[in-house]
Amino acid sequence: MTVSAGPARPGPALRAPEATRSNAVPAGAWWLWALGLATAASRTSNPLLLGLLVGVAGYVVAARRTDAPWARSYGAFIRIGLFVVGVRLLFSVFLGSPIPGTHPVLTLPEVPLPDWAQGVRIGGRVTAEQLLFALYDGARLATLLICIGAANSLANPARLLKSLPGALYEAGVAVVVAMTFAPNMVADVVRLRTARRLRGRPTGGIKAVLQIGLPVLEGALERSVAVAASMDARGYGRTAQVPPAVRRTTNILTLGGLLGVCAGTYGLLATQGAVYGLPLLLAGLVAAMAGLRLGGARSVRTRYRPDRWGARAWLVAGSGAVVAAAMIWAGSADTEALHPGVVPLAAPVFPLWPAAAVLIGLLPAVVAPAPSVVAAANSEESQ
Repeated sequence: MTVSAGPARPGPALRAPEATRSNAVPAGAWWLWALGLATAASRTSNPLLLGLLVGVAGYVVAARRTDAPWARSYGAFIRIGLFVVGVRLLFSVFLGSPIPGTHPVLTLPEVPLPDWAQGVRIGGRVTAEQLLFALYDGARLATLLICIGAANSLANPARLLKSLPGALYEAGVAVVVAMTFAPNMVADVVRLRTARRLRGRPTGGIKAVLQIGLPVLEGALERSVAVAASMDARGYGRTAQVPPAVRRTTNILTLGGLLGVCAGTYGLLATQGAVYGLPLLLAGLVAAMAGLRLGGARSVRTRYRPDRWGARAWLVAGSGAVVAAAMIWAGSADTEALHPGVVPLAAPVFPLWPAAAVLIGLLPAVVAPAPSVVAAANSEESQ
């Protein structure tokens, strides 16, 4: 009797591995990716491209975020973005707009102003053109906030602090505490709302908000005291003895480098300074990096298991840089497609190759290691 071998088994799927402490994408790579998307959003007011950027950021967050507390803040940033759009529209309705329009939507009572307030009005005619311009402008700012929210949801702030140069460690602590305040506050609000719901208490209304606000502030204060105590126990603030000549050289290089970066950036943005802008920017970056390198000699701290930038981390960071570079180049090549006009009223066009460049931002959802339950638990324990 002959036994058939059965159908051949397919080979292993080409997919990213599960994230562990050793192969997780560094926090700096996620921030570079998100800043690339934010740069692209700042270069266009086309609502179709802005919506595509939001979709790309949201898909990557849904595919690669963990269950850590900071990963739950993305929804809050979306709500903040929608609030910004609403405020921008209200300002346009009640304070007017310099955009001329021929399609009136409504007319509000206009408040008379003195002669010294020429050019400013309160109320009056509201046109469809000014509302559309305000919508485009608010959508761009909302997209910037959502891209920053994606970085907050994907990057571990504690690991980002470890990657900073020693000279910026003190400032980095303040930045990391500021970045983690909003995600932790959102996590506290969700936890308290769930507890009130389980006890049969209302979770909406002004009274409920006031009752939830006090425990949230109390938890933030207790967390700050615990962080301060742990930093004091670890000897935070100790510095090594550095010769005065080295300190002066460090200050000169850092200050001169930052001034060079500012002047070089201005030269690149200005038409008349395009010749000296790039060399001055590069020289400023070299001087600033040298100053930070020397300034790190004051820090006596060490790094425990520093993050390693592998091929996947460079692909994540590079995808955001490619999106930003493509959108900057598209802004000079096809300005009308990236900044649709509102006078006369016309539907925005969908530029194909800038949209294809934005889709490169989806690369982290494929190459970054997939989150696992073990990795999420480890990330929570590291806080």
